[in-house]
Amino acid sequence: MQAASVRDCNRMIITVLPKMWYALHTRSRFENVVLDGLERKEVEAFLPKITIQSRRVDRKKMIQVPLFPGYLFVKTSLDPFKHLEIVKTVGVVTIVGNLQGPIAIPVESIESLKIMVLSTQEILSGLKYKHGDPVRVVSGPFAGVWGEFVRYRGKGRVVVNIAALGQNAAVNVSKDDIEMIQNNLLITA
Repeated sequence: MQAASVRDCNRMIITVLPKMWYALHTRSRFENVVLDGLERKEVEAFLPKITIQSRRVDRKKMIQVPLFPGYLFVKTSLDPFKHLEIVKTVGVVTIVGNLQGPIAIPVESIESLKIMVLSTQEILSGLKYKHGDPVRVVSGPFAGVWGEFVRYRGKGRVVVNIAALGQNAAVNVSKDDIEMIQNNLLITA
């Protein structure tokens, strides 16, 4: 009788976790590196990209950039082995979550994103700037002006406030003509 109970205790229960979509935070501009690394590990990943006009001064061409810079999506069961393989991929910072752990993304959201990026229509993602963000105008007639972001005006226009001599002046510029400044460093997208 005792041998049977020992045998039952030694039996391993294998639980198969369902595969779900999760968001990965990557190092800045490492989205494609992470995607390649995950594909080499045979992990299903999705990096939604949109086509935009290059902002280089010397040439104007259309380029593909991530819809959500610094993020991509991965479909996994998150068993301990897969979890470790994913976070060990070059360029991965973390799996997006909270104190309870990674947060699954609804499959409907991923399918919607896939449909959106296949479309030829312009896709607008979240607001890049918020009131008070330090910015610099990098192109256009006000190039070189430093100021603070005030608001979006619609149709690709924004208002930037410039303080000088204790007085304020605001200019209306294209949202594509400004870049964020952090710790006195220009942050380019």
